Amino acid sequence: MWLPVKTYYLADRIRSTFAHIQVREANDVEALTKSAVDRYGRLDCAFNNARVRGAMVPTAGCTEEDWDQTVDIDLNGVWLCMKYEILEMLKQGGGAIVNNASAAGVVGFQMHAAYCASKGGVVQLTRTAALEYARSGIRVNVVCPAPIRTEMAEETVRLLTNGVEAQFIGQIPMNRWGGADEVADAVVWLCSDAASFVTRSRDAG
Repeated sequence: MWLPVKTYYLADRIRSTFAHIQVREANDVEALTKSAVDRYGRLDCAFNNARVRGAMVPTAGCTEEDWDQTVDIDLNGVWLCMKYEILEMLKQGGGAIVNNASAAGVVGFQMHAAYCASKGGVVQLTRTAALEYARSGIRVNVVCPAPIRTEMAEETVRLLTNGVEAQFIGQIPMNRWGGADEVADAVVWLCSDAASFVTRSRDAG
């Protein structure tokens, strides 16, 4: 998803188009990046949000096929998007990238080995790119949301708690699901000029 906006306060004027691609296919990602630039003239910011959960099994029970698919989409897909976004932003002298990881990228969750590994990889990939490109005017940040109410998250919770959702929600500090709009607000802010001195590097926060 590309957000051609310059300030947080223009978030309600974001222009967007839809394209169906495979984020793990370099040719698809490169073509999508080019189409965004062709349409809007430049690529000011990008939000990389690729996710599949993978099979909910113990680490040793994860098949190679499931591991490869999860890592391919959740980690390799984000890297490919970053690769072509950064190449374009270098040409124009700057930009902002936000990657979507997960709380699972910083803490472990049982039955989610491939997912946790992928999201942890996104966090470290973000830190590395943030250091590499800060002086080129490219900011790279990551959001690691706690549970957000989505169809996939609700299904996961039902499987983990045998349908007793309150057991899971009680472990969240806010004692409720997060909303997709709350994540979107954070992403738009990180993409905006209001966050011009914010980039992810060595910090753990």
